[in-house]
Amino acid sequence: MGDRDRSLILLYSCVINNKYKELIQFETSTNATSVLDTTPTFVWKNHKLPSDVPGKGPNIMTIAVFTLTIAIILVLIIALLVFRKYRKQQELQQKKWSHLAPEKILPLETNETSLVSLKIDEDKRRELIPRCRRGKYDKKVIILKDLKHDGNFTEKQKMDLNKLLQIDYYNLTKFYGTVKKEAMIYGVIEYCERGSLRDVLNDKISYPDGAFMDWEFKISVLYDIAKGMSYLHSSKVEVHGRLKSTNCVVDSRMVVKITDFICNSILSPKKDLWMSPEHIRQNGVSQKGDVYSYGIIAQEIILRKETFYTEQCHDHKEKIGRVKNFKGDCPFRPDLHLDKAEEREIEVYILVKNCWDEDPEKRPDFKKIESTLAKIFSNFHDQTNESYMDTLLRRLQLYSKNLEHLVEERTKLYKAERDRADRLNFMLLPGPVVKSLKETGLVEPEFFEEVSIYFSDIVGFTTICKYSTPMEVVDMLNDVYKDFDRILDHHDVYKVETIGDAYMVVSGLPNRNGNRHAVDICRMALDLLSFMGSFELNHLPGLPVWIRIGIHSGPCAAGVVGIKMPRYCLFGDTVNTASRMESTGLPLRIHVSQSTISILKRTDCKFQYEVRGETYLKGRGTETTYWLTGEKDQQYNLPIPPSVENQQRLQSDFAEMINESLKKREEVGYEIRPLTRVASYRSGTLEYLQIATHGPPSTYL
Repeated sequence: MGDRDRSLILLYSCVINNKYKELIQFETSTNATSVLDTTPTFVWKNHKLPSDVPGKGPNIMTIAVFTLTIAIILVLIIALLVFRKYRKQQELQQKKWSHLAPEKILPLETNETSLVSLKIDEDKRRELIPRCRRGKYDKKVIILKDLKHDGNFTEKQKMDLNKLLQIDYYNLTKFYGTVKKEAMIYGVIEYCERGSLRDVLNDKISYPDGAFMDWEFKISVLYDIAKGMSYLHSSKVEVHGRLKSTNCVVDSRMVVKITDFICNSILSPKKDLWMSPEHIRQNGVSQKGDVYSYGIIAQEIILRKETFYTEQCHDHKEKIGRVKNFKGDCPFRPDLHLDKAEEREIEVYILVKNCWDEDPEKRPDFKKIESTLAKIFSNFHDQTNESYMDTLLRRLQLYSKNLEHLVEERTKLYKAERDRADRLNFMLLPGPVVKSLKETGLVEPEFFEEVSIYFSDIVGFTTICKYSTPMEVVDMLNDVYKDFDRILDHHDVYKVETIGDAYMVVSGLPNRNGNRHAVDICRMALDLLSFMGSFELNHLPGLPVWIRIGIHSGPCAAGVVGIKMPRYCLFGDTVNTASRMESTGLPLRIHVSQSTISILKRTDCKFQYEVRGETYLKGRGTETTYWLTGEKDQQYNLPIPPSVENQQRLQSDFAEMINESLKKREEVGYEIRPLTRVASYRSGTLEYLQIATHGPPSTYL
């Protein structure tokens, strides 16, 4: 037939030696197949050919059981979640009010007592108002608000407290109950770290408009308040009654929460700038009144100005009166001008104006306000074509830049405050002492081989006090010693202290100055005596004011005594002797000891003095003392000291001289000066009332 007969052989690759082997042979002439290798080693599993029939796969029953098991588990999980939510609601509904145990309210730890703030100057958020205290309950920081109640609640008030316990919402602070502490009843309320919304709006340094309080953030704040009030109005509480920016608090995540919605049967609302006109005229609370309060808060948020800001009026009582006594077509409301609003802001402005409509029925409810703000917020993102992630990144960048600026500002404030504190410290203690206290916290007592000490007091001070009021005495001493302090600035001396009418100055410590200490003290004494020659009392015109001055030089020890109100004190016989020199002196005279004169002789300065003679000093005996009268080639307008006879006569007639001065004061028409803050003699330093309170001078006597 012309067919070609061939032998065909099928080869396979052997796994053992990786060579081809013959597996089967087919003869075309006979159509017969013969197996050449009965135990081939294929590459497949078990060295066998794979089956040419597909596997049956898993059993249908197995699949059905597995699917049913998963469905049952999912149903059980959903049922469990629903049951837990239902049980929580039941617990809240069945939870009845009762006073919390006082021992459950724990004090805050040290690291929890201060707010996180970079403020250096006076921060109002740190000042806890008298009727609010902080504590810890169930590991949460809480506020204790005084309910101004004796604790004997009526049945209606107990029902209202039960309603408060059932409130649990993201934009409302949690009310945990009441507690009786120190015979007072407090409400235990959730605490928010950043303080009230009013505090945040006032703090334009920490929360600047451009980087933080932008329009998007303001809408978010308004939305938070609207959500909280919407939930509150739909709950059993039904109405707030005291909604204001101080009752909207901000937590650590910048979420605004509404607080102080304690039942109005316990805390009645007060008439303020947030209260609606109808409730100012007639006491009461309503949901529409809360909407009006929301409109006032919204104006505060939008403008970031004072509550109920208007250029027409600035007095709070007048504003409340004009809202109450509304006449005409246009009610008195805060400033919110549509013509100044941007296009994206107009819708919010209109919403706010509707909230404070004079007719309560025309005001929207919080459900409508919430939906309107949600729509505005959504449209805002659609217009900017910015995703939430882009918004987050942009805000982080702005916050980072603002934080750098904020730290820089706070650093400047800190340095200014530190400089003010240093200036005050240098006014209270010597410079080297202040530096030692700042560096080591300790001041080692030091011995000085030679210093000069000045003491002075006012002659007849006790008698003057008898005929003067306490404030007149304070004014007199302040007038005298304020000018004394000015004079001291021109000499190398250190003012130790004033004790009543006594004035104590030293030279030669804490900085040693060789023999200059006697020269500086004597020149200072001459300047002070010259000043007293022209000084006149305001409340006793015409009455001469005399001082006695005593100076002594010698060794002494000095150191800081005490921890609270530390004083730099001098110790030693030199201090006592200088005090004796003053007490044994005469009016308008500078009584100088022999040791001081000896030091003056060792210098090139030509002081003029007179020998007084032998003077008895208690504890030292009789010594030769001198009167310092001036310095050569120097002009001092020293007053003429009275003679011994005149002095004795004036001491006996001093009371009569004061009476004559009082009569003269009545003729002139003296006016009592009001208490004022007296500026210190250095420009740029702190202002303070220069009243010094000291103990008895037992250290020096």
